[in-house]
Amino acid sequence: MSEVNPIFSFSIDADGRATAISWEQVVQWRPNGGFLWLHLDRNDEKTEEWLHTEAGIDALSAEALLADETRPRIETANGETLAILRGVNLNPGSDPEDMIAVRLWIDKDRVISMEGRSLLAIRDIAKKLEEQRGPKTAGDFLATLSARLIDRMGPVIASLEDDLDALEESLIEGPDPSIREELSRIRRMAVALRRYLGPQREVITRAVTEDADWLDKANRAQLRECSDRITRYVEELDAGRERASVTQDELAARLSEQTNRTMYVLSLVAALFLPLGFLTGLLGINVAGIPGTENPVAFLVVCVFLFLVAVVELVFFWRWRWLRVA
Repeated sequence: MSEVNPIFSFSIDADGRATAISWEQVVQWRPNGGFLWLHLDRNDEKTEEWLHTEAGIDALSAEALLADETRPRIETANGETLAILRGVNLNPGSDPEDMIAVRLWIDKDRVISMEGRSLLAIRDIAKKLEEQRGPKTAGDFLATLSARLIDRMGPVIASLEDDLDALEESLIEGPDPSIREELSRIRRMAVALRRYLGPQREVITRAVTEDADWLDKANRAQLRECSDRITRYVEELDAGRERASVTQDELAARLSEQTNRTMYVLSLVAALFLPLGFLTGLLGINVAGIPGTENPVAFLVVCVFLFLVAVVELVFFWRWRWLRVA
């Protein structure tokens, strides 16, 4: 008999009372009208061995529970359900969009969940069970977990929208090239979250119609509410991604306009000094015959002449509307 070290193991009786139990008690546990919840570390070799040899789970389901790469999905056969859901990564130093998978195998008597990294939604359920306020059936467990996963997503998506609002206000004040990096981060984050929330919405929607006798009418109503909430989050992510794209386009347009204005001013300055530079260059050649070399007021005359040339140029620029920069 393999000895597994579960992260959490609870026995919930028919009256909904939860008791944390040891692995020895898990092995001796028998259905009593309630259900057993085992939360295991999929990286533990003992867990893998137990799933394949003693858990009473078919080989395909065991492989799915242990797979490295997963996407949200749900499959039900003979009253047994394999479900894979995702939650935002709120561990210290981690990116929320690096979502964590929680793998579930559920029937009316057992819930076996697996994780590779710590997931706060699972800790929420364990805490509720310790306080005797947790799920009372396997159906309650799936509905509660779905709700907690979505609850944890809410602040992350709200923060994303707040960041986008701040960037839009900053853009109104004036284009800043540093905004580009933050806009790119928001777009990447929205795309990464949308990648998993879209399929997860389909999973929860499909769970409502699954032919599983451990899901009662109240559980299905809870899951339907979860589906509505996650649909709203998906729509907000889509809208946020579009807003970020529009803001990025507006920033690029304003920076381009700013660059064009600068280049226009530089062109006007170059046009203004081109004839002046030509005249001074012509008078500065080192050959005999330059007029005024012996005249003490020649320099003053040249300066006045250059000034008049510049004034004439400015008048022409103004009449041709070259100086009226929009």
